[in-house]
Amino acid sequence: MELTISKLQMRHHRVMMCVLTAFNVSALAAAINLVLVLDPEDRISVRRGAVLTALGLVYFVSLFELINVAALLTGAGARWRRRHRLSCGDVLDISNKLVSAVQAAFSCVTGAVVCAWSCTRDLMRTSHFMSEAYAWFGAAYFFYDIWSMYMVYVHMTTNSEYFRSKLRRASKPDALSAGDGAPAPRRPSFLAYCRHEPVILMHHLFIGGFGFLVIVHLRGGLGDCVFGFVYLMELSTPFVSLRGVLSRLRLKRSRAYVLNGLAMLLAFLLCRVLALPYACLLYARAAGLSYADALRSLPAGCKLSIGALLLPQLYWFYLMSAGAVKVLRAREPPTSAEPAAGDADKRS
Repeated sequence: MELTISKLQMRHHRVMMCVLTAFNVSALAAAINLVLVLDPEDRISVRRGAVLTALGLVYFVSLFELINVAALLTGAGARWRRRHRLSCGDVLDISNKLVSAVQAAFSCVTGAVVCAWSCTRDLMRTSHFMSEAYAWFGAAYFFYDIWSMYMVYVHMTTNSEYFRSKLRRASKPDALSAGDGAPAPRRPSFLAYCRHEPVILMHHLFIGGFGFLVIVHLRGGLGDCVFGFVYLMELSTPFVSLRGVLSRLRLKRSRAYVLNGLAMLLAFLLCRVLALPYACLLYARAAGLSYADALRSLPAGCKLSIGALLLPQLYWFYLMSAGAVKVLRAREPPTSAEPAAGDADKRS
């Protein structure tokens, strides 16, 4: 009977993966087919954009669920989880980061196409449909990600509460008489998650809402060369995601973690710290002004937007650089004049 149930479960999981794969591939193919018929400087209608948003939601949700099913409900996934001692919350967090990396790849492709088209023509007026098309499609990611991060939070919280409750019961003298099971932890509410992660929640709502409106409706007919550079700012995200995945896999001391960290710093410097100043340089050349005069000529709203985008990147780059220095120092063997880190910890 157990063998029959196991076969039925395996068949059910294979069917589930096939269905999720079909939804995922179909959503992406339909979105591509929806925009391939457009000329480069066509605009995206509201109706077409709404369909792109719906397809984006199907794509990102199905990709997240497909990765989870493969990791949680297959034999290979079970072996992988045992090897790295991963909880269900760890798996969902890894899935979330992998989907984030995929979204960043799409964003970078969009940015490269937009920059290659718009920045080499009329910097201020030329637009490419990819800019608006991915604004509609990619907006769905930020709202999906709120749900995805909430699911990660739920499983990470319930896992930790479950093990803490088991430890509390095991420490009592009558633990055996009370039974081996631990009480099921209560599922945290979405409002509890919002209170726990207010910054990332506001970031997603701001980018998915206001950022979308700027690209689609509020740019006042201006070209999208600068928006192409904003899309390219996502180049560092796959490296940030990979760092999180390696951390979940307990590989912080591996060479891959160090190399990925250095690549992340380089990508962050190029695409998040230097990208917007370079876009301003292109504007200065197109306007025939010096760099300082070009910055002074920008409207106040543009200056505030550039500052709001650039200043956090400088702060995050400082934090990432400081963290990289700590990691590299930790990997250096202590000299004879310096005690090992473990000895210092013991004395403190």
